[in-house]
Amino acid sequence: MIGAKAIYVGLRKQIFDALDPEIISSLDREQLARQLSGAVDLLISRENLSVPKTIRQDFVKNLVNELVGLGPLQALMEDESISDIMINGHEHVFIERNGLVERAHVDFIDERQLLEIAKRIAGRVGRRVDDSSPTCDARLADGSRVNIVIPPIAIDGTSISIRKFKKQSINLEKLVEYGAMGAEMAQVMMVAARCRLNILISGGTGSGKTTMLNALSQYISENERIVTIEDAAELRLLQPHVVRLETRTAGIENTGKITQRDLVINSLRMRPDRIIVGECRGPEAFEMLQAMNTGHDGSMSTLHANTPRDALARVESMVMMATNNLPLEAIRRTIVSAVDIIIQISRLHDGSRKVMSIAEVIGLEGNSVVLEEIFRFQPTYGHGESGKLEGEFVTSGLMKRSVLYEKARFFGLEEKLNSAFRSIQKEAKNG
Repeated sequence: MIGAKAIYVGLRKQIFDALDPEIISSLDREQLARQLSGAVDLLISRENLSVPKTIRQDFVKNLVNELVGLGPLQALMEDESISDIMINGHEHVFIERNGLVERAHVDFIDERQLLEIAKRIAGRVGRRVDDSSPTCDARLADGSRVNIVIPPIAIDGTSISIRKFKKQSINLEKLVEYGAMGAEMAQVMMVAARCRLNILISGGTGSGKTTMLNALSQYISENERIVTIEDAAELRLLQPHVVRLETRTAGIENTGKITQRDLVINSLRMRPDRIIVGECRGPEAFEMLQAMNTGHDGSMSTLHANTPRDALARVESMVMMATNNLPLEAIRRTIVSAVDIIIQISRLHDGSRKVMSIAEVIGLEGNSVVLEEIFRFQPTYGHGESGKLEGEFVTSGLMKRSVLYEKARFFGLEEKLNSAFRSIQKEAKNG
């Protein structure tokens, strides 16, 4: 007996060989489905095959998805519980759901099908992926971020990584509900965002840095002009006065490239109140620090680092990419005067995401940057009934010479700040 997959592969070839691309482009999705349904029924009847109605409907859906969607990826893209899709060749598809990676129950017919879909993804957003340009970063129509690498660079077959775009923006209250932070921490971060402190969000890949940046941005005043700068636009600010800028890769003639550094420099001429860089990863960090030091208080960015101190070291390295003239001491003084708060986020082995530390940059002592940890997550190294890592968020309090304390007083939010610390200290005392 012929398997359903083998029957589908045979039908698919016959239908694709007979298709007219111009007719396909003139039909909407429902019209295309009706036409394909008739073709599938005709071929199955002609070849005297026994195929149940539900399987035929799956055949039609798969054909429609491949012609006007993303093929086998379409169902994964429509599943809102999936946050990441990772493809390592046509037979190995993985997804991340609730922070944990698992194998997906879909696969591609062959490498050619996967490669065609990869090229379609790139083409829809004005990018290309081929032998002369085997890698591609792009953004899908729904805002999802995609990275493509094709052979011979990807040895085991075309690789596609998709970070899906969440339709609903998550705020700090939701992050508290998810256990990513304590309510008092959320209140302190809300005050920091409103008081125009310069904030860096540090963490590993998939730890939730962009989610945190989106959440903090919700506490920016609607009267402020904000410029966002990203490699692939995924920030969703709710304020009315926002200018969104996105980098551009070089064209076929290797011209027209626009980097994040170019955009940061240009943004300074756009009269921004705040500049938000989706992720600092290179020499644009130098201009970002200059902006923070020249009246653009309340600017924010993310970067990859494992601890707040590592984050500062990474900023130093990125500034050195931009200039060879500044001594290390001058770079550190620039960083200390620019950055106020570092929020460290991690994805833990149980799939949960936590704010591991909130640290304030106090100043310099000799050649060393002084950091004061305001909050930290203290694990108990036990697991609850749900299998999640247990622990508590603790604080050592806030220094009176803290820039957060002074800014809160200036903006009339001193009592909100004090109440957060009183609340958590009262809980610790009762505990």
